Amino acid sequence: MNNKISLIGAPTDIGAGSRGASMGPEALRVAHIAAVLAAQGLDVLDRGNLVGPNNPWLPPVDGYRHLAEVTAWNQSVHDAVYAELADGRLPILLGGDHCLGLGSISLAFAFGQLFWGVTQPFAGAMADKVGAGRVLFAGAVLVAFGTYITPLMTTTWGLIVAVGVLSAGGAGMAGPAVLMAATTRLLPPERRGFATGIVNAGGSFGQFVMAPIAAALMAGVGWVSALQILGLVLLLTLPAAFLLRGNSLHTAQPGHKILGTREAIRGALHNPSYLMLGAGFFVCGFHVAFLATHLPGVIASCGLPTQWAGWSLALIGLFNIFGSVAMGWAVGRWRMKSLLSLVYAARAIAVIVFLLAPKTGPVVLLFSAVMGLTFLSTIPPTAGLVAKFFGTANMATLFGIVLFTHQVGGFLGAWLGGVAISAGMGWTSTGWVGVVLGMGGVAIFAWSLGSEKATAARAAATA
Repeated sequence: MNNKISLIGAPTDIGAGSRGASMGPEALRVAHIAAVLAAQGLDVLDRGNLVGPNNPWLPPVDGYRHLAEVTAWNQSVHDAVYAELADGRLPILLGGDHCLGLGSISLAFAFGQLFWGVTQPFAGAMADKVGAGRVLFAGAVLVAFGTYITPLMTTTWGLIVAVGVLSAGGAGMAGPAVLMAATTRLLPPERRGFATGIVNAGGSFGQFVMAPIAAALMAGVGWVSALQILGLVLLLTLPAAFLLRGNSLHTAQPGHKILGTREAIRGALHNPSYLMLGAGFFVCGFHVAFLATHLPGVIASCGLPTQWAGWSLALIGLFNIFGSVAMGWAVGRWRMKSLLSLVYAARAIAVIVFLLAPKTGPVVLLFSAVMGLTFLSTIPPTAGLVAKFFGTANMATLFGIVLFTHQVGGFLGAWLGGVAISAGMGWTSTGWVGVVLGMGGVAIFAWSLGSEKATAARAAATA
């Protein structure tokens, strides 16, 4: 392998319709690209920036934008690359499409976290009335379409529509509120915990399988084609929608009054335990979104090769399978609030250890495995508590509201993480915020348990 690297800047947006790409080379230098490459044992030489025609900002002619100027820039790039190859060095060209910065991309994904949550109660209400299958079908189509068009977006608002509205909204319609309600509708109470754990693990298994495939597709055909291929693959989920018929309102026991959606929501919002459940799920959303959005970037900033990021996400998915199934099994044996306290405490401790430990490949994988065990294992006990509090007739709607609070936390985790990194504060500042929130989650459920015991004691004293 040739370890002699030459960096060549091409600061131009000559073929673009919007500004941004010309800032690419300096942005990469500010991010210490030369130092990162040198840390891998490479001999790095920065050749500076090439010079070419300015962008005249004229409309396309016969489908070509600034053809003469683009040709001149390509000739300049060709000559510089040829010279480095002739000198026995491997040229790395600094440039590309930088019209969307990290802040804009983080905002789109943060909006997706929020919109995914916003759709949950509405999707749940629709599933309660018309059936889960129809809602899941519509959601899968929206996710596939949003994923396919994401590479075509060149503005912040376009990216928000593709990622934050279509993909996230579709995923919300095919998300836990609908799936968990359908699961509890189909099974008796004693089997629901383990079943919801298995359903939750199914999503994690998909992450474990698809993360390396997505990384391989990006390496083989580029990120644009990779996203569009994944969008088409999502259509393979459509047949599953036909297996889920009926709706949750059909599960009410004979003689029991079925509350309307508004009445059920009004009663839930006056239940302190339900409100505490939402607050705890807010913490969960912050943790999950920050990891899913920024862990690959954190790994890259530590100077580790790209494959560590792919395997870290895969391990989160793999170990969340074990965590979800184990939590589903535990739900039928221990108090669900105690289990939630345990999960939040484990997360906080894991983040503290990771922040203080050296950032090596094995450390990253160990951290990913621990976080995977707790990643979405909060869903089975949370869904179980909603069903315990209010029954299954309006469960999709009420669990959807709790999931909305989860995604408010997710919005802040995804967005503030990107803001902190862009502002030069580093990811560790957001990591410590996650630790504080994790301990807050422990306190919430510890208080809830104490309140529950006090209520039980008062009831026994007055009996």
